[in-house]
Order: sequence, then structure tokens, then C-alpha cells
Amino acid sequence: MSTSSAYSNNYLEYLTDLISQLDREAIGKFADLLLESRESSTTTFFLGNGGSASTATHFVNDVSLGSRQFEKPFRAISLCDNQAVITAIANDDGYENIFLQQLQTLAKPGDNIVCISASGNSKNLIKAVEYAKDNEIFVVGLTAFDGGYLKENCNLNIHVPTKVGEYGPAEDLHMVVCGLVGSYFREKFLDA
Repeated sequence: MSTSSAYSNNYLEYLTDLISQLDREAIGKFADLLLESRESSTTTFFLGNGGSASTATHFVNDVSLGSRQFEKPFRAISLCDNQAVITAIANDDGYENIFLQQLQTLAKPGDNIVCISASGNSKNLIKAVEYAKDNEIFVVGLTAFDGGYLKENCNLNIHVPTKVGEYGPAEDLHMVVCGLVGSYFREKFLDA
């Protein structure tokens, strides 16, 4: 049994190793996609389950409000936040449809979805990706473990190469990407 201090050291060293393996080009393409979406006034929908749902919400906050672009805003929406809608869909048509039905109502060709999932195999994300692919909606994946279905079926993927079940490091690194992109936008627009 390691001490809490030793465990902390090992955990942080592991995160440092994972950060060194992140695909910087994919992150840059993701930031550029959001900038292009802003210019074309299309919408980016963020979605995930559990901890990834909170990451989706945090992303929307940092992109849409953190950039302070109110004259030409980023159009970003988290499909994880409306509990009345989510529970109505889950109750009436099944939890696997909570993102699909929101996309059917809100999304249009040319929009983007950002699916955040460690496993990449959640049924509700798979249905959302299938819908997106059939309706000219660009799919970004933030994955971990082996990436699952999502990694193989998205247009752009940012992968965190953790072992299966390592949710903490996976979610930590997804938040690093969130912080990085949000910081880039603040620097880009506030210094302009």
C-alpha cells in the first residue's frame, strides 16, 4: 500500500506521460473546426455520460462564454443539461435515444457533434454518431481506453491512451483539452 504522497506522485507522472502522447495536430484541427463553425454560424453539440457529461457542459461554458465573443458567438450547446428533456426521452423512448432525439430536433447539416467518452461504446453516443453520419454532421470524438466504436467512426479523434477502466486519467486529459482550447480562444480574441 503506497502512501497518499507516493500515489499522488505516481498519478501525476502518469498524467504527464499521457499528455506527452496527445496528438497536438488533432487538437489544433479541433480548435480550427470550432473557429470555422463560428464563422459559418453553425452549431456544435457536446455530449457525454457521467463525468463526460460534466466535461461537455464545461466545454460549452469555455467555448461560448469564456471566449467573450458576443457579437459573433460560438454556437455551442451541451445535450447533457436539460434534465426535463433527457428524462422525458429516457422514460418514453429509452436512455439510448437521449442524444439522438435532441439532434433530430436541433441539428442541421453542417453542424458538429463532439462526443466525449472513455470507452467510445455507449449506445446513446453510437445512435447520435450514426444519425450525424447520415445527416452531414461532422463528428469529433474524445476517447480513451481503446476508443471503441467512437474512435473508428468519427471524422476527427483526440485519443487518450489509458488502460481500460482508468476513468480518472481519461477524464482529466479530456478536461486538459477543454482548458487548452478555451485558453487559446481567450488569448486569440481578448488580445486581438
